[in-house]
Amino acid sequence: VQLQASGGGLVQAGDSLRLSCAASERTISGYSMGWFRQSPGKEREFISAIRWSDGRTYYADSVKGRFTISRDNAKNTVYLQMTGLRFEDTAVYYCAAASRDYGLNYRYHYDYWGQGTLVTVSS
Repeated sequence: VQLQASGGGLVQAGDSLRLSCAASERTISGYSMGWFRQSPGKEREFISAIRWSDGRTYYADSVKGRFTISRDNAKNTVYLQMTGLRFEDTAVYYCAAASRDYGLNYRYHYDYWGQGTLVTVSS
């Protein structure tokens, strides 16, 4: 699976942004999909995931209530709707695909990664 993340940009605190992750070469319907982010000098951290088996979603506490993950299997695309953006949300955001449906907050459970899209939130 090849993943292409897009939708990043420069926004102000409080704004909204929607990231997209388009997959090619293989359908994502059999994969759990996740979003991670990484800021300079920090580890890549889990943000959100959606399980392939039943569509259950998971969120990091830092984004719960502000971010929403969704998937459109027909378009082979996963989205991350981000609202109420904060300065600390500034990071490169990565999408990833996992053939499993458990432990989705663990980066090493993912099989494929996109190249990342930069989100910059000005305070």
